[in-house]
Amino acid sequence: MKSIFKILVLFFGISCFSQQLIFENLFDSSLNSEIACYRIPAILTSTNGTLIAAIDERNNSCGDLKWNRNINIVIRKSYDDGKTWSEIEKIIDYPDGESASDPSMILDQQTGHIFLFYNYMNLDLARDIYRLMVIKSSDNGKNWSVPKDITSQITKKDWDKDFMFITSGRGTQTKDGTLLHCLVNLNKGTHVFGSNDNGENWFLFDHPLKPGDESKIVELSNGDWLVNSRVNSNEFRYSHISKNKGKSWFSFENKDLSDPACNASLINYNTNSKSLLLFSNAFSSKERNNLSISKSYDQGISWENTKTIYKGKSAYSSMTLLKNGDIGLFFEKDNYTKNVFVRVPKKWILHN
Repeated sequence: MKSIFKILVLFFGISCFSQQLIFENLFDSSLNSEIACYRIPAILTSTNGTLIAAIDERNNSCGDLKWNRNINIVIRKSYDDGKTWSEIEKIIDYPDGESASDPSMILDQQTGHIFLFYNYMNLDLARDIYRLMVIKSSDNGKNWSVPKDITSQITKKDWDKDFMFITSGRGTQTKDGTLLHCLVNLNKGTHVFGSNDNGENWFLFDHPLKPGDESKIVELSNGDWLVNSRVNSNEFRYSHISKNKGKSWFSFENKDLSDPACNASLINYNTNSKSLLLFSNAFSSKERNNLSISKSYDQGISWENTKTIYKGKSAYSSMTLLKNGDIGLFFEKDNYTKNVFVRVPKKWILHN
């Protein structure tokens, strides 16, 4: 009876808690008739604790970069762990016919610089030609540099006409200071790119990871690199691990992670006693719904204790660690009509 009681307490406790989570819609297109929708969330915590939530502002239509003549990158910031947020600020805005999409960020812990990446296309002069761009903030997101085109640094010459893009969401920094991120070439595979000089220059790791589409990378506690990938033809995720800093990789299925071919989020969450990975996605094999967080205690080999955050329609997500140890989760909700921020308490994350 005691065991049954404990199971019931755990079940109802988790169910009740998920109902108590507060979802704040940060980007609401219904408030502006000129905006078709907001899509592709990314979130990051700066060195002073400022939260930066970035997203596509899609005008004309909700179409992706290749089919939309007017997409801008906008942000909101929070200085109190997501309790309140600044007004929407447009940080990338090209003339009509030129679009920017798929924001992602990396924080350089050594310098405090924030790198925000996006993909660019001039639909009038160079349709179907993707340019891979980056801007930098040295003051926790208050100001941003002029855009820098790094396409030639992180791609190959024969990729010019390929369908390629930097994955939205976030990259990472290793213990030795290397900045790492993922890009996708739909013809050549997923690739890792990085910087060894705090973002002054970037380079490509010339080893395609297959299968894979939009992917996330982290450094594991043992120094290995882990890439977790969306796979469009499967109903689950794939992982790729390098034990030699990107020189070679081995790949395996993550059947513990149901996935409807959707972008996701992967971060380290290390406690005093355990090395923990957190993964958020639309945890469903068929439909983009059931936004959940899963945990791995064995360097991403297996995943367990998947907890539902929102059962309804949900898609792309991005996570960040808050100053107090909670998780900030930013995701697409209700069939892309809302882009919400939710604080997931530390005690819920660590509860088995």
